[in-house]
Amino acid sequence: MIDPDGFRPNVGIVLMHGDGRLFWARRVRRDGWQFPQGGMNTDETPVEAMYRELHEETGLLPRHVEVLGATPGWLRYRLPERSIRRHERLVCIGQKQVWFLLRLTGCEGDVRLDLTDTPEFDHWRWVDFWYPVEHVVMFKRGVYARALRHLAPFARQVAGDGAVPPPRPDLPGIGRDRPRARAGGGGFQRVARG
Repeated sequence: MIDPDGFRPNVGIVLMHGDGRLFWARRVRRDGWQFPQGGMNTDETPVEAMYRELHEETGLLPRHVEVLGATPGWLRYRLPERSIRRHERLVCIGQKQVWFLLRLTGCEGDVRLDLTDTPEFDHWRWVDFWYPVEHVVMFKRGVYARALRHLAPFARQVAGDGAVPPPRPDLPGIGRDRPRARAGGGGFQRVARG
């Protein structure tokens, strides 16, 4: 599914430990690390897609997490030119994502990366809250910075100010003017818990 502007609807998942550290996973057969994310099916809401992707990529179920917040609309990023498949009928130039902040309420043993025939990740670890902004692939840095800036107040309510400090102004995508989230498809900021 690709929208008329060439963006694929997608959800991003920021899974947080109670102490403010974030789940950071390594892509299978690559050296790239990222948050769980994935495309939405045409019949899914962002929340439904988030729970499906969470289970497919981490093995976690709704009972293992608490939804703390979400971005109020779509955050977009463009793919690098070399990654755009121009020969496709519908050309995808990037992704538009709703980002969710989840707190792990289960135990680390509930995380299973091998539940599907084609796992997305082969390793994971906990990292400091702002670490992903500097360590994700370059073309995703802006969207990671915008998502984490929006989700940080929700994280602070659980983990405290010390665990989720304000971002350093020199972080990529933080200290310069950047596009704001464009609302679309309804607001997703308020999410029912449980």
